[in-house]
Amino acid sequence: MAVSTHQVGSLADLRALAAEVAAATGPGDLLVLTGPLGAGKTTFVQQLAAALGSEAAVTSPTYTLVHEYPTPQGTLVHVDLYRLAPERLGDLGLDDYLDRARLVAVEWGQPLLPGNPRAHHLDLALTGGGEGPRVATWRRPEAR
Repeated sequence: MAVSTHQVGSLADLRALAAEVAAATGPGDLLVLTGPLGAGKTTFVQQLAAALGSEAAVTSPTYTLVHEYPTPQGTLVHVDLYRLAPERLGDLGLDDYLDRARLVAVEWGQPLLPGNPRAHHLDLALTGGGEGPRVATWRRPEAR
């Protein structure tokens, strides 16, 4: 597992990280996003969608659980597990999304990590009481 740490002090920094993640992932990859409320998980997915060429207005799928966004490279699937009980994970149909998507990005996806060792994991941490820059730690599987 390769690990890199990025200082994210601005939207431009987040945009650059999203472009890096988009370039390093491929069809059917799973990206698990973790971090506290307000860390920038949805904002990251907005930048990720743009990096993949989507012009869609990306919003949080907190209440609907899943949003899909078309990109020239295939569908970006955006999932939010914040309100999903862990025993309901099997109802999500994650394998179906992974089979057909360019990328599946899952907020609050910690429960998925043990069963998906090939997943990319991006943890966004707040620093300075939430007022300072964020630190993004990206754990990605070794090349296939």
